[in-house]
Amino acid sequence: MGTQEAITNIIRLVGGQDNINNVWHCMTRLRFDLVDDNKVDQSAIKALPGVLGAQLQSDQFQIVIGPKVNSWYEQMLTALGKAPQGETHVKGRKSLVSMFMDTVSGVFGPIVPAIAGAGMIKGLLAGLIALKVVSAKSDTVVVIDLIASGVFYFLPFFLAVSAAKIFKTNEYLAAAVAACLMYPSLIDAAKALAAHQEGAVSAFWLLNALPVSVFNYASSVIPVIFSILALSYIHRWVDRIMPDVLKTVFTPTLTLFLGALAALVIIGPIGIWLGKALAFFIQGLFGISASFAGLVVGAIRPVAILTGMHHAMTPIALQNFSEHGYDMLMPMMFMANMAIAGSTFAIWRISKNRQDRTVTLSAAISALLGITEPALFGVLTRYKKAFIAATVASALASAFIAFFGVRLYGYILSSIFSLPAYIGPYFVFALSGVAMALVLSFLLTTLLVGKDTAE
Repeated sequence: MGTQEAITNIIRLVGGQDNINNVWHCMTRLRFDLVDDNKVDQSAIKALPGVLGAQLQSDQFQIVIGPKVNSWYEQMLTALGKAPQGETHVKGRKSLVSMFMDTVSGVFGPIVPAIAGAGMIKGLLAGLIALKVVSAKSDTVVVIDLIASGVFYFLPFFLAVSAAKIFKTNEYLAAAVAACLMYPSLIDAAKALAAHQEGAVSAFWLLNALPVSVFNYASSVIPVIFSILALSYIHRWVDRIMPDVLKTVFTPTLTLFLGALAALVIIGPIGIWLGKALAFFIQGLFGISASFAGLVVGAIRPVAILTGMHHAMTPIALQNFSEHGYDMLMPMMFMANMAIAGSTFAIWRISKNRQDRTVTLSAAISALLGITEPALFGVLTRYKKAFIAATVASALASAFIAFFGVRLYGYILSSIFSLPAYIGPYFVFALSGVAMALVLSFLLTTLLVGKDTAE
């Protein structure tokens, strides 16, 4: 049986084309959002040549293919046509949180190799700098850092293309919208505003009527994803109303103009302001109780990273260093990273699929080194119970260190290599917090996920 025949059988065995809401893939698996999971003949699918396993996990039906998954996915799209026929159906039992995490997982799945590779390089570089193996100001660090940081800085482009596939819209128009958010005139204006330079502006005015707020969208997540979601609706609407004779030229023209405006005027600023509101909220918590602040910050930190709003916390930490000479927020970020690493290590240990284990181990090590995006986007969004376990461990460990007053006296990446920066009166509590975050998240994930993990 050839691949194409196996794909035809998969479509039939998952309930037919009308039962498929959506299909995408990650590093090793085809992932289906189905109208009715009860129509799936799971045992028959597992018996197909080339299929390494199959399972229903987190409201998704997953078929393990291995390294050839992209080839299978492309042939699957060809067999289904331009888009699955059943994509307008919605499962009533799927929550908004589940839908959001499934979407994020679907968007990030194809780009996990890029962020995992870059994250590993960035984490190792941070470790070498912390251990003083190389100088932070050397040319070697500059070159390695640009290799590692490029993916994260230009993340909006990767997200735009991947999101366009999920939302069924033109990938190049999506990249064009991301380019608007990343254009130097906007980013340079945002940097000038942040530096309080003379003549800096907070907004550009289109026709003296529409304000385009000045923000730095580098490394942003939510503004881009929601902008491409809006673009998909705009594109379909424009294509529907545009006369056939004008579609070739004016459909992309109007789509790009309206989509970019929506991103620049509405969606992008909303995403940024949500981050700022989060930062203001956290500052208020410290006025109530450090332990309570630790519990809340630890709980929201993984979600903040997932949504890209975690960058809003950095200015608070920098301001604390400036005003007090120390900061208690960054140690909480450290605990969150260790909790994410612990949960990812647990998924690696209990997973039996060789390809998944390789990717998961890389993501776990990267999180240990302070780069959590591969673990969050590539692993924990697929295992929601593991995400919950990491959140609980992060909250408890952060509350613990906050209770004992653990603080940091200089800005440093929150990785296992940053422990020497905590040497001092609170070092034993910092060590205890790291151990608590790692062990608790590992054990909770093992208990919560355990039997549900892919074989």
